[in-house]
Amino acid sequence: MNPLQNLLQSPLLKRTFTSIGVFFSKKINRRFVYLVVIGLFALGDFLYIGLARRTFVFYSYIGNNTVVEDRMLYRSPNQETDIRRYIDEVLLGPVSPDSAPLFPRETRLNSFMYREGVVYADLTESAALPSEGSGDVYRSLLTLNEGLRRNFPSIKDVRLFIGGNEVFFKEFRGIFPNPADNSKTAP
Repeated sequence: MNPLQNLLQSPLLKRTFTSIGVFFSKKINRRFVYLVVIGLFALGDFLYIGLARRTFVFYSYIGNNTVVEDRMLYRSPNQETDIRRYIDEVLLGPVSPDSAPLFPRETRLNSFMYREGVVYADLTESAALPSEGSGDVYRSLLTLNEGLRRNFPSIKDVRLFIGGNEVFFKEFRGIFPNPADNSKTAP
């Protein structure tokens, strides 16, 4: 007899297969195993796809009320790519038909860079024009700035440009002089 035949005829292996057969002979046990396998498959799929929840703030056409939208965006291994995707989604505008976009529809991202916690985003010149229903340009840029800081805690500073010129840098520095640090306890 060869070693494989000896292994197949061993009493330990026979008892193991008998126990497995008894376990799977019950309907509830089979269903439990199916649920575990499906759950593991779903967990693996979720981890492989890698979605991240991001929040977007827009304003309604009527009354200028804030409208918060949650969207699931693909997560990449590169933080710069994630931030760029967020800005692209903001420029696409809201999903809700009664919400106004922050910027005119023709606004695009000319260039983008994220280095050492600082975001540099250059928007096209159309971003300087007020969009329909969203109000003034300052509020739209401030909303974009706050959204970036809220969704990406690693960002230390946001520098926004329109057509190559930095916009509202003094005003934004006054609003965000020190980034929030929740790791320290209050005195």
